[in-house]
Amino acid sequence: MARPGRDPYLAGVSLSVDRLAAAAQRALDLAWAKAGATAPNPPVGCVLLGGDGQVLAEAAHERAGSAHAEAAAIAMCRAAGSLDLARAAVVTLEPCSHVGRTPPCADALLATGIKLILIGAPDPHPRAPGQGFEMLQDAGLRVLPFSALDHPAAGRLARSAARLIEPFASAVIRGRPFVTLKTALTSKGSMVPPSGQKTFTSEMSLAHAHTLRRRADAILTGSGCILADDPAFTVRRVPDHPAKRRILAILDRRRRVPDAYFADARARGLEPRRYAGLEAALKDLGAAGALEVLVEAGPTLRRAVLKSGVWDEEVIFQQAISPGAADETRMVRRDGAAPFDDFAHYNLELA
Repeated sequence: MARPGRDPYLAGVSLSVDRLAAAAQRALDLAWAKAGATAPNPPVGCVLLGGDGQVLAEAAHERAGSAHAEAAAIAMCRAAGSLDLARAAVVTLEPCSHVGRTPPCADALLATGIKLILIGAPDPHPRAPGQGFEMLQDAGLRVLPFSALDHPAAGRLARSAARLIEPFASAVIRGRPFVTLKTALTSKGSMVPPSGQKTFTSEMSLAHAHTLRRRADAILTGSGCILADDPAFTVRRVPDHPAKRRILAILDRRRRVPDAYFADARARGLEPRRYAGLEAALKDLGAAGALEVLVEAGPTLRRAVLKSGVWDEEVIFQQAISPGAADETRMVRRDGAAPFDDFAHYNLELA
């Protein structure tokens, strides 16, 4: 029987379950910080542990074409001369087993002395469902999901990993991006700000809204919103991903938005595109590799998107009734599932 507090999955190695859970949380934090930077690839985090639980290396996938998280962490260990000490890999997504722009991560892990692989979520891609998991198991490694940890945080860690990969899963399975609506309401439930104001929610709510914008590969809005408010649609209240260029999808069937707005949007680092309808926009954004689309629009377009059924999650910020009190933030899922609040995983300082 395993000693209390020790990992029951890896005999002879002093890895505590607490350290495995902490490594899983760290891997998730690393991956969530890259949400919005890696399309068309998913964000992934990896932590490598030594036999006594010390962290040897940690890495995240930075962008498409760069090293995957597992390969980057292994390279860090190799450069530090500590790869021979690695005994466990904690990864937010099942290691890939196919050759793409980079070699398979499952092969890279098998070339080390790692004996335990802890995985947050299975690879949803139809071309390799479960193959990385099976490949590692067949080689004699112990492979477990986050949910199998005998730890109070196991369920939350697994839910975070599942929510993290949802935009990628939507892209590869449904052929369309994950669609998030951002809705701000006054204390009385209106989306219309007071006269002379563009915003009315708290600074914390605005920062949260900008993290949603940061993780999006495209922003979808309507011509009415642009004509009424001349919004910038840039990430300002939190640090943005370096060199990130988002698509600004404008539903403008009547071509009311002037060319000058398109030119200004390009100067701000956006890629504005005009569409006649929602279906055409989502189809094109999916083809462009977008994983998540953030809908920022007025009440008319919001109602149309909700009615269409082509949405996944709505984040609602409602102004507090009492001045100085915290705004209410709530999430609604189209599939009726319990929402997972991932805001805490960004760990971003206000810009």
